[in-house]
Amino acid sequence: MSWAVRAEVVQAEGVTEETLTLRPPANRVSRRAIGYWTMWAAVGWVVLIGVQAVFVLTSDEPPTWLTVTLTISCVLGPLHLLVMPQWRYRIHRWEVTGEAVYTQEGWLKQDWRIAPISRIQTVDIERDPVEQLFRLAKITVTTASAAGPVKIAGLDHADALALAAELTKTTQSTPGDAT
Repeated sequence: MSWAVRAEVVQAEGVTEETLTLRPPANRVSRRAIGYWTMWAAVGWVVLIGVQAVFVLTSDEPPTWLTVTLTISCVLGPLHLLVMPQWRYRIHRWEVTGEAVYTQEGWLKQDWRIAPISRIQTVDIERDPVEQLFRLAKITVTTASAAGPVKIAGLDHADALALAAELTKTTQSTPGDAT
């Protein structure tokens, strides 16, 4: 399936239009993102199962529904930890060309974005403490779009630095005022 997206490109002589095709981006995120996503999901499941277990174990007669939800959580948690990170790794992609930044992300709800280079206003690199442990970073590309910034998460830190430098260089040499 191919989607055509109209993007205005502001040039010195005036406004022209070019068609950018929304397509699957070429680059995958770092494989270490699988461990990062697994770790965050595991923390959520441990908290959920722990709270349920405390209520079941400390109640004289725990409600049946709580015992059932604890059992379901104990089955779904490990299944989620096995499937979700691998699935996200297959879906999450990015690509930067001379004309645009392409991203694809999500696992249940998938989001495809395209940001023309001429619309880029800022490029930021973010790393939370856990991303630093996994040597990962995320790039946030702020554009003149009501849809908000384009984010590329799960990048190798060195790749994120190189990508930010490339985007900065490209946007500086692109005509237009990014509005």
